[in-house]
Amino acid sequence: MRPARRDTPRTLPARLLTGLAALIGLVVVGALCPGAALAQSPAARSAGVPSAGAQAAGLHIGDGRLLEGNGNDFVMRGVNHAHTWYLGETQSLADVKALGANSVRVVLSDGHRWSENGPADVAAVIEQCKANRLICVLEVHDTTGYGEDAAAGTLDHAADYWIGLKDVLAGQEDYVIVNIGNEPWGNTDPAGWTEPTVAAVKKLRAAGLQHTIMVDAPNWGQDWQGVMRANARSVYDADPTGNLIFSIHMYSVFDTAQEITDYLNAFVDAELPILIGEFGGPADQYGDPDEDTMMATAEQLRLGYLAWSWSGNTDPVLDLALDFDPSRLSGWGERIFHGVNGIAQTSEEATVYGDGAPDDTEAPTAPGAPSATAVTDSSVTLGWAAATDDTAVSGYDVVLVGDGTSSTVASSTTTTATVTGLTAATTYTFAVHARDAAGNRSARSATVEVTTDGGGTPGGACSVGYRVVGEWPGGFQGEIAVRNTGSAAIGPWTLAFAFADGQTVTNMWGGTATQDAGAVNVAPASYTATIPAGGTVTLGFTARKGDTNTAPAAFRLNGAACATP
Repeated sequence: MRPARRDTPRTLPARLLTGLAALIGLVVVGALCPGAALAQSPAARSAGVPSAGAQAAGLHIGDGRLLEGNGNDFVMRGVNHAHTWYLGETQSLADVKALGANSVRVVLSDGHRWSENGPADVAAVIEQCKANRLICVLEVHDTTGYGEDAAAGTLDHAADYWIGLKDVLAGQEDYVIVNIGNEPWGNTDPAGWTEPTVAAVKKLRAAGLQHTIMVDAPNWGQDWQGVMRANARSVYDADPTGNLIFSIHMYSVFDTAQEITDYLNAFVDAELPILIGEFGGPADQYGDPDEDTMMATAEQLRLGYLAWSWSGNTDPVLDLALDFDPSRLSGWGERIFHGVNGIAQTSEEATVYGDGAPDDTEAPTAPGAPSATAVTDSSVTLGWAAATDDTAVSGYDVVLVGDGTSSTVASSTTTTATVTGLTAATTYTFAVHARDAAGNRSARSATVEVTTDGGGTPGGACSVGYRVVGEWPGGFQGEIAVRNTGSAAIGPWTLAFAFADGQTVTNMWGGTATQDAGAVNVAPASYTATIPAGGTVTLGFTARKGDTNTAPAAFRLNGAACATP
């Protein structure tokens, strides 16, 4: 069994969640008074440190914004990558870049809880970031949940780790941000976060580190008690260089638009730099994060965001790519990379990689029309002629076309891709877009129509039971029981149904769901691939919803209608 990768538990008692918006809003706004917000601390100004708005050596803060050395505004659009647990996944940074990211937050260990990432490994990570034209945020994960998790390390220990890497980090100020420690305080006495955070910042500066420093919030990064918000000014002023940025992690605590916009705007209004250093979208047992508002607000305010996480979570609900495969993006991955306000749409490469040249705004040419091979009852492999670009084509997106709309169903860095989860004996229309490293997307290729095989054992001798297990504002959990009422086993199979009220499946177990508008197709998991005569397989899922949540009216198994008791 793989060890846990997501070490920040969302374990807030349900009774607390209803009061979180009020708790966050109770923080004294005066603590973030805009009148006191300057690019540098008073200590820096009195010491004669040059203004942060002037030409600086590397990434730095100016007027509450993250800037490059040339003064260009830099807005992070990237993901988190669990390097310390997956040392062999060295291709991940190239894959993330190919999907349009301009930055990546890399999980490291200082040796307190996991095996230490030594100087040679960290130097290699930095070079991989630079080779892939990514800004690299390096973070120590061992501090996660200090004060509540007995296994967590201290910020002081993390600061010593960074000081030990001083020779590796020297000269990398244009490319590297130092995130002292991940979520360095739990829910126990979060007010204790401020003093060790200030001490760690001062310790790093006294040792001579000039990089932009990033600090995470308490409450497992979500600051639902407002400690970081209330003390941000004093922490910022503790840095004599004024080169510090705050990181808020947004999961189920941030499940309403008001909570998200209030929190981010409090920092922006005070001209204190902030970004969303981690966030999730899929619903869990603690709530349903409002990722749409997170991404929209970040774009509106020109704030960075880094989605959790590329791949390798013990619970894969937060995996952006399945098994580190960029051609197998999850629904969460599609949302982050190709959705509204997503990475492909909003990411801009750091100008340090362009040697001052103008931004790449030229899109690739359209790829050739796709052709189909290896058609089965539930999948098809498509191939196409390569597109061209003024720099380089970094990848392709296969889209399902219908009713004047299109949705991405597969991504690839080559000129072939396999689309899975299709329904037997069904006609689909596919096309392809090319994209480059700057996020420019080509016009759509010509289309191809593909009809899947009849496949599998015929359905018809079946019944389907559907029920809602639980609901919450904006989401619900459902269950589908598929029963074989015939005398022969059914398998392989596909199940098709449609939602009428805009419901969207976010996660499923027992099968894999693909969705186009309201139409949902489900392919089985390996352990549900055959339904024995008289047997039943059960599928569970979570989904987003609006004000109404009407159950699907009909279900088809391998193209044939099922009874609905």
